[in-house]
Amino acid sequence: ALEPEFNGPVVIASRYGGVNIEDVAAEQPEGIIYESIDQTKGMTKEMACWIARRVGICDQPTETVKMLCNLYKLFVKKDALLAEINPWVEDVCMNYFALDVKLSFDESAKFRQEEIFALRDDTQEDPKEVAAKKINVSYISLDGSIGCMVNGSGLAMATMDILKFHGGNPANFLDVGGMSSVDDIKESMRIITMDPKVRTIFVNIYAGINRCDTIVEGLTQAIKSFDIKIPVVVRLQGNMFEEGQKMIRKGKLNLITCDNFDEAAKMAVRCSQIVNLADAGDLEVELKMKMVCECEPKSGGGERSGGGGGGLKQVRKVENFANNSKTVTAKVV
Repeated sequence: ALEPEFNGPVVIASRYGGVNIEDVAAEQPEGIIYESIDQTKGMTKEMACWIARRVGICDQPTETVKMLCNLYKLFVKKDALLAEINPWVEDVCMNYFALDVKLSFDESAKFRQEEIFALRDDTQEDPKEVAAKKINVSYISLDGSIGCMVNGSGLAMATMDILKFHGGNPANFLDVGGMSSVDDIKESMRIITMDPKVRTIFVNIYAGINRCDTIVEGLTQAIKSFDIKIPVVVRLQGNMFEEGQKMIRKGKLNLITCDNFDEAAKMAVRCSQIVNLADAGDLEVELKMKMVCECEPKSGGGERSGGGGGGLKQVRKVENFANNSKTVTAKVV
């Protein structure tokens, strides 16, 4: 396997074959050996023989040594990330057989391994991940109820962390990247809603190469085309921010908007909690932003509502129905 901890390939071996190696690592860590491979030398016969003896193959290690050397050659030649034989068994005649093999290949080496990738069977993969690959979007399905659409892997990880911090659980890792089109955003929303566990969508975009207006147009088309009813919390910053906000107001979409990262994450968690509570009671809810007016008196003027000396602003509120904590407000610019 290719392991970052070892800065390269490593042999992971155990005498406990036929079971999940992760279970063995958790229950009997002493039953697993790890041996880093020097990439300048590769898998030597001496190393392979030592590994064979460590896992209990002492009498006739020749076949095992040959298997390990060939497996490493395959691993390197085919740009593999993982080459696993489990179990490697011995019959009554002391012959050895690989009963099951698992191979995983580096996606970035697809141009070198076209024959390998031509054998791919999409029916054996998560349909959401297959759809994401078609538009070059990074997607990983998780166990939570808050669907995430973020640009940049660092921001995506931070988004998942802050959702967990506020008591929520992300349903996915989805990085739309820096060059997403309107169609990419629309399709990304479809992919997120393919997960039946998703109760709220949190869109967190810090646009650099991306444009906020492109993001909003993609969201608009997705909500209308796929009739998305669950709450969508949107936090936009960066390139074409003002244009994106204008499009949200003109489109009259039921988006819960907030400029502050932390407050937006709280909103997403609260919306998810509300929808989950409604589901538990076999109820349907529709969350909308409550529009209220507040007056900011201009300097030298009185505190009047409407015209005259009062400066009128609109503030959107989302009540925290889940735990009756302080109401969060987000200014609409």
